[in-house]
Amino acid sequence: MLTEELYIPDTSVFIRGTLRKEIEKNSLEGRLIIHSLIVAYFEYLAKNGVSEGVTGLQEVKAVKRLAESAGIEVEFTRDLPSGYRTFPPIDNPPDQLLRDLALEWNAVLMTSDRIAKEAAEAMGVRVSFLEPSTNNGLRLEEFFTDDTMSIHLKENVRPFAKRGVPGKWYFVPLREEVVTRQELEDLMREIIEKAKTSPHGFIEIDRPGSTIAQLDNLRIVITKPPFSDGIEITAVRPIVKLRLEDYNLPDKLIERLEKKAEGILIAGAPGMGKTTFAQALAEYYHSKGKIVKTIESPRDMQLPQEITQYSKNYASSEEIHDVLLLSRPDYTFFDEMRDTRDFELYKDLRLAGVGMVGVVHATSPIDAIQRFIGRVELGMIPSIIDTVIFIKYGRVAKVYELETTVKIPHGLKEAELARPVVVVRDFLTGEPEYELYVFGERTFVVPVKKRRSARDFRVKLSVERLLRRYIPDENMEIVVMEEGHVMVLVDTEYYNYLLGKPKKKLERLGKRLGIQIEVRPRF
Repeated sequence: MLTEELYIPDTSVFIRGTLRKEIEKNSLEGRLIIHSLIVAYFEYLAKNGVSEGVTGLQEVKAVKRLAESAGIEVEFTRDLPSGYRTFPPIDNPPDQLLRDLALEWNAVLMTSDRIAKEAAEAMGVRVSFLEPSTNNGLRLEEFFTDDTMSIHLKENVRPFAKRGVPGKWYFVPLREEVVTRQELEDLMREIIEKAKTSPHGFIEIDRPGSTIAQLDNLRIVITKPPFSDGIEITAVRPIVKLRLEDYNLPDKLIERLEKKAEGILIAGAPGMGKTTFAQALAEYYHSKGKIVKTIESPRDMQLPQEITQYSKNYASSEEIHDVLLLSRPDYTFFDEMRDTRDFELYKDLRLAGVGMVGVVHATSPIDAIQRFIGRVELGMIPSIIDTVIFIKYGRVAKVYELETTVKIPHGLKEAELARPVVVVRDFLTGEPEYELYVFGERTFVVPVKKRRSARDFRVKLSVERLLRRYIPDENMEIVVMEEGHVMVLVDTEYYNYLLGKPKKKLERLGKRLGIQIEVRPRF
């Protein structure tokens, strides 16, 4: 009589679902020994809100059910190998114990972990390596259409999708039936399995109550009780991939980005296209022969393979600082700067001579600068930030440049009150818009509003009356500058049109008023 083959699975075949698929193929003959420590370990993870715990317990149930229906005997054991006097800690995978038990019982160890396979073979353990599949599709992708930016799934709520483009999107329900808890748990297990087996996927963060995964170009956020009041899955996908040339930036700004700007902030409200612009700028620098690296949390920028993307979640600020200084990149992109440590890392690298591009949430461009106040000395801000690019509705809406000068701050009159002042200027017009200075123990951010003469108002009104015949008010901006100069900023779709017949009328108006009128595209 032939001896019955014994199979001992480790935790990896449950987490990745490979044992279940092996049984479905009817390729397993023998007795399946599942150690109770595997169940206890998955139970511990599930109670602490770790996604792998829920996934593992569901897989154990599925394996037991499928094996019994296929006529495979399943046995749960609490036996320990020789030399083990107590059970190992419940918060660690029991894979080493299972390897020792397989060696002692001359059983076949079933694993989907390559390192575990190598370690078992080094000990002389017989191993059945179950290759994780990387070709299975993701059911989550069925919710997406070509214009879908993100999907939002929560238990007992209808599924919703955000469709459109950055700055111009709308919510739409995907069906009338609510999403069940079981449906979300199945999706969650599938996402975890895919992230661990796909060469283009990884688990960025796995905390009790929340998990962040990256699968190709999908950024997936999973929240669970007690952190949230129910299971929720949010998947975000970039639908717009632009080059810097697609933004129609003025030559003056392109020249600054190439030659002068080394401390750049890209600011904007959520969903306005900050990361899309940062991605285009990173690829532009790379195309110019610059060495570019990124710091991301999570890593969701879609960049060429030559650009190394570092995760802030797997390294301390000190480690990232040391790596970047030693690797000497020309530009480092810091996506989603949030807490004080992020701003300090940006400051340290910038002062060390590394070109920095930071992405921050802000409702206005001046808000992005104010986030550095209190974190660094005021006089150092222009040395750290020289250019602020504000993104609104997927386009560049405002660009600021910063400089430090000694002067009497705006709004004060006494000469003895002169002090270092950080002047924030509109990059296109050169006009100061804000002044930052310290008075007493407080730091003031003061809008600069120059008084205009009655003649300036008449000039602006005359130009506006003429231009209203050709373009709507919201598509133009008129800036009356010093020395009889008027700057007309118009949206790019009207720019070429104004260079025709309207330009001649503007020139005649300028001669009559004794001013020079210049037309430029607004970006």
